[in-house]
Amino acid sequence: MSMAASQPASESWSIVVMGVSGCGKTSIGIAIAARLGLAFVEGDALHPRGNVEKMSAGIPLTDEDRWPWLDLLGAALRHAHEQGRGLVASCSALKKSYRDRLRHGAIGPLLFVFLDGSRAVLQARLAERRGHFFPPALLDTQLATLESPGDEPLVVTVDIDAPVDRIADAALKALGHFLQPHAAGTKNEAR
Repeated sequence: MSMAASQPASESWSIVVMGVSGCGKTSIGIAIAARLGLAFVEGDALHPRGNVEKMSAGIPLTDEDRWPWLDLLGAALRHAHEQGRGLVASCSALKKSYRDRLRHGAIGPLLFVFLDGSRAVLQARLAERRGHFFPPALLDTQLATLESPGDEPLVVTVDIDAPVDRIADAALKALGHFLQPHAAGTKNEAR
């Protein structure tokens, strides 16, 4: 039985897998969602066309570019909560203000998995990636923008210098006490 199946539907947690480009948000998010029996939403798929065009051209997004995108993702998280189910989503969520916007939009319990890694590991992964609109040249702007969520509640940090299965295992182990039914009482901390 998965961890998700053991909790009441009304207390289903949603999870945002976050970090800079190249950290593995999509791969790890899909793996976590599959293991918990939850749906997965690729945050990049919710970017408005203008955002994708800017990033494809090597132009970093501004906060004003990101707010509508974060609101769309927050709405998806809220919808899942209103349906009594959890959801796993990928989103860079680089700043605390972005994470707070997602927390506010989600309205329900929201956990974050911060995929953390060295610049060298991130660069190597970006160099191997094909068919993504994000150019590796923007990695430094994301690293400069990143506000580590380490001191925020309901956030776990996982090192990415490992294969996908091991990273997903580490994330689920770190999330374990939040995903148990007795942890449901901590949901107010997510807001």
